[in-house]
Amino acid sequence: MAETTTHNGERSSLPMQGVPQPRRGEVLNLPRVHISSHPVITDKLTALRDKRTTVPEFYQLVKEIGALLAYEATASLVLESSPIETPLEPMVGQKLAGGIGITPILRAGLGLAEGFRQVIPDAQIWHLGLRRDEETLQALEYYNRLPHTVDLQVCYAVDPMLATGGSAIDAINVLKRRGIPRLSYVGIIAAPFGLLKLAQTHPDIDIYIGALDDSLNDRGYILPGLGDAGDRQFGTF
Repeated sequence: MAETTTHNGERSSLPMQGVPQPRRGEVLNLPRVHISSHPVITDKLTALRDKRTTVPEFYQLVKEIGALLAYEATASLVLESSPIETPLEPMVGQKLAGGIGITPILRAGLGLAEGFRQVIPDAQIWHLGLRRDEETLQALEYYNRLPHTVDLQVCYAVDPMLATGGSAIDAINVLKRRGIPRLSYVGIIAAPFGLLKLAQTHPDIDIYIGALDDSLNDRGYILPGLGDAGDRQFGTF
């Protein structure tokens, strides 16, 4: 971890300074990584990145993008037969086979989880609190409200920003200990560094993101990014 001296003589940590980062083109074709090309997501991402976007507008955009990403991330879910009667005659339809879990990584993941609930209203919401140590960039767990019994076909860990990958990796580690048969990660923006780390650490999960950005700055923030997703959702600047 690199350190520099600030104008007042205090030492300031720059945890990504001098750390090699993969280029964007090196991670575009990672297995099980899905980068959205949907024009509506691209349009909403432009508004999301804009520093002039207000807190209420930002939160609404996160929810809307979450709903759109939910459609993409749930496209391969398993179905089972379901006999019903239409107003005209009986038929055999299909319904989702097994429950759906959504785990927002607190607090920034809450808006994405709300977007998922618009698509799957009966999804189970599990809360997992992970905060980033600003000096080491390590993820620290401070809250875990996951159920004791699990009966799901899939659980999605959701967080707007995949920067260094620490929080995403730790969240998937926690969920794997619950014996869920299938796990996925869903984020809005990823940096090549975090995307590669997550894909290499958990090659057995699917990763869905709205956009792949260029790099991380020395402090570990995504460039061009959108700033702090939690602060911009909840107005805690």
